[in-house]
Amino acid sequence: MGLTLAQKIIKNHLVSGKMDVGSEIGLKIDQTLTQDATGTMAYIEFEAMGIPRVHTERSIAYVDHNTLQTGFENADDHRFIQSVAKKYGIYYSRPGNGICHQVHLERFGIPGKTLIGSDSHTPTGGGLGMLAIGAGGLDVAVAMGGGPYYIPMPKILRVVLKGSLSPWVGAKDVILEILRRLSVKGGVGKILEYSGEGVKTLTVPERATITNMGAELGATTSIFPSDEVTRTFLKAQGREQDWVELQPDEDASYDETMEIDLSALEPLAACPHSPDAVKLVRKIGPIAVDQVCIGSCTNSSLRDMMRVASILKGKTISPRVSLAIAPGSRQVYRMLAENGALADLIGAGARILECACGPCIGMGQSPNSAGISLRTFNRNFLGRSGTADAKIYLVGPETAAASALSGVLTDPRTLGEEPKLILPDHFEVNDNMIIPPAPAEEAKDLPVLRGPNIKGLPIAGPLSDSITAKALLKVGNNITTDHIMPAGSKILPYRSNIPYLSQFCFAVCDKSFAQRCKENGSGIIVGGANYGQGSSREHAALVPLYLGIKAVIAKSFARIHCANLVNAGILPLVFENEADYDEVDQMDKLEMKGVREAIQNGKSVLVQNRTKGTSFSVQPVLSERQRRIVLAGGLLNDTKRQREEA
Repeated sequence: MGLTLAQKIIKNHLVSGKMDVGSEIGLKIDQTLTQDATGTMAYIEFEAMGIPRVHTERSIAYVDHNTLQTGFENADDHRFIQSVAKKYGIYYSRPGNGICHQVHLERFGIPGKTLIGSDSHTPTGGGLGMLAIGAGGLDVAVAMGGGPYYIPMPKILRVVLKGSLSPWVGAKDVILEILRRLSVKGGVGKILEYSGEGVKTLTVPERATITNMGAELGATTSIFPSDEVTRTFLKAQGREQDWVELQPDEDASYDETMEIDLSALEPLAACPHSPDAVKLVRKIGPIAVDQVCIGSCTNSSLRDMMRVASILKGKTISPRVSLAIAPGSRQVYRMLAENGALADLIGAGARILECACGPCIGMGQSPNSAGISLRTFNRNFLGRSGTADAKIYLVGPETAAASALSGVLTDPRTLGEEPKLILPDHFEVNDNMIIPPAPAEEAKDLPVLRGPNIKGLPIAGPLSDSITAKALLKVGNNITTDHIMPAGSKILPYRSNIPYLSQFCFAVCDKSFAQRCKENGSGIIVGGANYGQGSSREHAALVPLYLGIKAVIAKSFARIHCANLVNAGILPLVFENEADYDEVDQMDKLEMKGVREAIQNGKSVLVQNRTKGTSFSVQPVLSERQRRIVLAGGLLNDTKRQREEA
């Protein structure tokens, strides 16, 4: 029996475990990426390991999230990351050079290579045929140090694409359709592998849009074959030598299969406040729109920008709409300027933002009160835009541009004949905003520059044999890392300052949570299904650790967040009987005894509810390796112990 494309790459990088679905495997990592919102902490963790130089083929530190400098904090973090990169062998992409996933696609991604990044949308690289996976910062730090990256062996879901997209329908509509079918937890434990005749009709940027938003499915990653379309893209980037053809075996066996007829798709929109609340644009109707934002790592390629420019050319946006556009990279920005498309965007009334994540991460361009904002982004979680009562719709660039002109949500198919779009054979290549590291001999004497906002890393102690604490918070299903540790311009500058950051923990759900933690000293969180979906930000584990959280008991966990809890030394537990969730109330006193023995032996743990006089069982969701990590009090403690023993 043959192998799927994903299985081939996994097999070539397997350093431990067997490729049996659900069992833990360790992978050799070729490339890593970080961004500045998660990178500062990742590099503090890397420093703590005492490793003098990265061991990957290529590691890149991008600055694209915290580029709004209203104080010294972000600038200090950027200076810290740049000094770390120079010293430890990491390439540094300067502020303004572009969004990490777009730049990585253009300049560094290589088919068949493994990539992990401290950003959940790292699977964008799957559009090039990479096995690209989002991870917590500490996992990325370990990989930079030469350690394997561990995941449960995923199922492979084959997505067969048939036909070709109709006029005015884009790649965003493809992934929105998949989200409509599968939901935000439908991809958990799976890799989506695309195949079929429709694949060759999609460019690499279109494929990257689809793999990018696979993260919203909860999928481990998504991947397209590397074919002649891939070769054409890399040749245009002056990197044809990086191309290799990658296809699944003809007799490959898949765990699941779904089919999508591209020609049958229509323009779609994800309604507030979830990426899977997907409806047909024509059925939502012409709702009034206050703001349109075009960009993000999902839809900021040259192709997307040219598509928008062709729609806006010679026209003026509605007087009721604020239109903001952020090209994904400096390469895209410059080529728009040179071919005249930038003038078309400006002439129509667009506000051009710098090449960065910007509004997608809540860094500027918050909508007006109760405003309706259409965004070509990947997430529309409640409050993520920076305006608590705003309603965010996720759409493709075609729908966004058409709606900016009309002032209401508009099906772009009403615009008439679709303009022809011809992309250049060769892209502008100028890497002068990417700074290479210093040579190893010179680097050892270089200083690391820290500002006053960069604080220490909270570290757990070894796991206690008994845990007695109150359930300081009870939350429902699909709690995101934005709920746990919000983004936005007021909070992001403090990602390297855990003590200050802690006051915002769970503020979206319960503003009194942080104070309650401080008053009680320790606590337990009770959650519903798919707890911790969304971003890879490990701050959603580090901050609860700082606040004294010992365990999280949930119906189920999102993959990256569960791994981050383990790495931080917080115990992730699932209800053996989900009905027991209903029997626990916030502030109930819970007690667990014999915890270490249960973890060591992979057994369930009995939880005594001292407030109600009841009990229930929970199961640790841990591999053998993760049991060792939790017992040690987190991955950093375990790594240090292993190095000392070695």
